[in-house]
Amino acid sequence: MSFWQTLINNLPEVAGPSQRRLSFKEKLKWTLIVLVLFFILGLVPLFGLGQNALQQFEFLSIILGAEFGSIISLGIGPIVTSSIVLQLLNGAGIVSFDLKSDEGKRKYQGTQKLLSIFFIIFEAAIYVFMGGLAPEVTYAGTTLYFQLELILIFQLFLGGLLIMFMDEIVSKWGFGSGISLFIAAGVSKSLFIRALSPLPSPTNPEIPTGAIPALFKSVAGGDFITAALMIAAVLATALIFVIAVYGQSMKVEIPLSFGRIRGQGIRWPLSFIYTSNIPVILVAALLANIQLWARLLERWGHPILGTFVGNTPTSGLVSWINPPNIVNKIITGSLTFGDVGIAIIYTLVMIGGAMLFSYFWVKTSGMDAETQAKQIMASGLQIPGFRRDSRIMERLLQRYISPLTLMGGATIGLLAAVADILGALTNGTSLLLTVMIVYKLYEEIAKQHLYDMHPMMRKFMEV
Repeated sequence: MSFWQTLINNLPEVAGPSQRRLSFKEKLKWTLIVLVLFFILGLVPLFGLGQNALQQFEFLSIILGAEFGSIISLGIGPIVTSSIVLQLLNGAGIVSFDLKSDEGKRKYQGTQKLLSIFFIIFEAAIYVFMGGLAPEVTYAGTTLYFQLELILIFQLFLGGLLIMFMDEIVSKWGFGSGISLFIAAGVSKSLFIRALSPLPSPTNPEIPTGAIPALFKSVAGGDFITAALMIAAVLATALIFVIAVYGQSMKVEIPLSFGRIRGQGIRWPLSFIYTSNIPVILVAALLANIQLWARLLERWGHPILGTFVGNTPTSGLVSWINPPNIVNKIITGSLTFGDVGIAIIYTLVMIGGAMLFSYFWVKTSGMDAETQAKQIMASGLQIPGFRRDSRIMERLLQRYISPLTLMGGATIGLLAAVADILGALTNGTSLLLTVMIVYKLYEEIAKQHLYDMHPMMRKFMEV
């Protein structure tokens, strides 16, 4: 056995449940425990932290499921980055995993976990040594400053490991995945504050942070431009919600029959957005990492990815992947042709990235036609009028899965870009992700646990 294989086999992991099927209450318990722990860890400050240059990047912290300045400042960044790197390497053929065998899947998952640990250490060091999360400047140049840097890196490493294992707990014992749960939790908190908070806004103390209190105050004060901006943000949020739910509900149904029972059959559903929200999570996390790297490199004196004025990118690559709030600019009369060009380029990047990651995700997650055909055949189903053969089933599924993979990826990328450009109450991409995550969670619970939950909850889920 190779050293790499030995290392993978001895990695610490969360033990899976011994029973074949967990009850609704058991999954709900572990999901809530992890969710509460996530919010608690977000309140634990880093010991020895002085300058928190990342605090202003609130929308990046939402995408990364992080709380800059806390022990979970890394969020899901290392996990998502390792997934992106491994998918690209595997898709390009630089490394190869037999994902159709159990052993190959274990190697792939073990390698991804090792990569996640590497990126936890790497990103923690980068955040600290490049000044994103640094000790007090008064200690600069002393031995104590270097010691505090090492302490900060260790705390970030510890928080990264906790996030990684919490993700495993949710994946094995709860609903969905930890990555999705952390994004949805961060966005929900941000959306609640942006919609209802009566406290003064940090950028403009004259108006409340929440859009609804700000709307009433601006109307009462005769400030109709601010009122129009608040109405536009609320309407954009509602529009994104409706479109995302409608897109999730679109399905292609393939008629299948039971081979041994004549006249009996079902329809096998394939979602139009076949890979769900995974591609957008990967693209959004990649763009968020680019912006973080750009800011850190600028602080280090090497602005090779672009420069910032305040929180706004003004030049370089980051200025072209930062979506302008088109609706806001139209209302305030500040829209330019440059804004339209950036919006178009950002939309194309989101569409292309989502299509690329959709393709790689299907290949690496067992959603390809061959794997799906084997699952269908194992269920005793076949195509009406054709002989029972997995190759025939695979060819039929290929006609649907390949177009759905690319079309669904392009659609979700376009929706994410439009959500950002419209200027919703919170970051558009993260809001779209949250709607899709919650809808997917609803479908999963309704499908697997409708009859073992409380009657009142069952009645609600059946609505």
